[in-house]
Amino acid sequence: MTIPSWQLSATTLAAEFRSGLLRPTQALESVLARTEAVNPKLNVFAQLDIAGATEAARAADARFAAGAPLGPFDGVPVSIKDNITVKGLRCAWGSEVFRDFIPDADETPVARLRAQGAVILGKTNVSEFTLGRGNVNTRLFGTTRNAWNPTLTCGASSGGAASAVAAGMGPVALGTDGGGSIRRPSAYGGLVGLKPTTGRVARINGLPVILHDCEVIGPIARTVDDVAMALSAIQGPLAEDRNSLRFDAAEGEPAPRPLRILYVPRFGDWPVDEPIASACAQTARNLAALGHTVEEGVLPVELALFEKHWPKLGAAGLAWLLRNRSWQGKVGEIYLDMIEQGKAVTGLEYLDILTAFREISAQFARLFERHDLMVTPSAGAMPWNANEAGPAHHRAFTGIVNAAGLPAINIPAAPAANGMPIGFQAVGSFGADWTLIALARQYEAAHPWAGRWPTL
Repeated sequence: MTIPSWQLSATTLAAEFRSGLLRPTQALESVLARTEAVNPKLNVFAQLDIAGATEAARAADARFAAGAPLGPFDGVPVSIKDNITVKGLRCAWGSEVFRDFIPDADETPVARLRAQGAVILGKTNVSEFTLGRGNVNTRLFGTTRNAWNPTLTCGASSGGAASAVAAGMGPVALGTDGGGSIRRPSAYGGLVGLKPTTGRVARINGLPVILHDCEVIGPIARTVDDVAMALSAIQGPLAEDRNSLRFDAAEGEPAPRPLRILYVPRFGDWPVDEPIASACAQTARNLAALGHTVEEGVLPVELALFEKHWPKLGAAGLAWLLRNRSWQGKVGEIYLDMIEQGKAVTGLEYLDILTAFREISAQFARLFERHDLMVTPSAGAMPWNANEAGPAHHRAFTGIVNAAGLPAINIPAAPAANGMPIGFQAVGSFGADWTLIALARQYEAAHPWAGRWPTL
């Protein structure tokens, strides 16, 4: 049986384009037909750019015909989260405050993909200001849903990006992760989602920064090969972004080796839903069977320090963003208290936040003197109703990683008995992104997941 083009991975599409077995316009036609069929059920796109994507695919056809593709992504369909700027496409950030904002430049990772010939499908839905409560449900765009069960949440805030990939509306999406927003939606979608180290993916020409340097851009895909191809395309230094200058654009995957892994099944007193606890415990056993040394333990980082300061960061950032804008009556009600709390954060308190994050980073560094990686669940709760905010414990495992600026990846674990995806998180030391990809590739080979597709 011939596999439809919308089911092909980015790396497979790239190979078929180069061999002449498939043209980019044919792949785009298949993806757009799939989008027309399933997007009404999921509400993934804030803006679908059919005309721009068609023009880009035709240009890619011509380059392949001439034997001159621009790069690995030439002709490959990619979606972009709607808090990442794309030249000429509205960037609403899930909010009526930004509903008329049309940027005149691509943010750096988009520019790098475009330079390789990527076909940009459009902008995927996000939680308002990417400060979600576990779902994507905005006054401007409505509710975005989980491809595996449309009554349930897709996660936040890259939920639209994850649902697009899970449902076959493009093999790769760019998302952002400021507190788990790539990893948790990827876990709920049965996908691989990478939160890079702070600075590995350079950023300029983007939206105002409201989460200090905690929010980063990273890829979401069905396969590790696709995530690796995307990271290779978007990583590397840029003079205008000093955080990026320590990273080599050519850095790639290290040779496989046995790793010392700390498995932490829960953080503090946060509960973990039973299907997730069971699946992640099995994952730890699977990692040991692959030759790694797996030690179960507790988080040797001061969780209370993080929980004391983390809420103030987003609140202060949001209040700062809106301070000179007309926003009254335009933002979701859940943000009104946050705005008031943010206004009350003093400069001294903001320095307390940054000082706390430096201490958290130092504590993680000591952890990684004894272990190569840490493994945890990606989310503490199974998906819930798409129209409701999530239970607090769904986010237990991710935000502290952002505070420390570390790389982390969601890797699919065995699904729950009802078929819903579950993911586990692997966290590395600063700069160890490619070690995480190597582990994910090894795990994928032993426990493949890419053949699982939701029924829509």
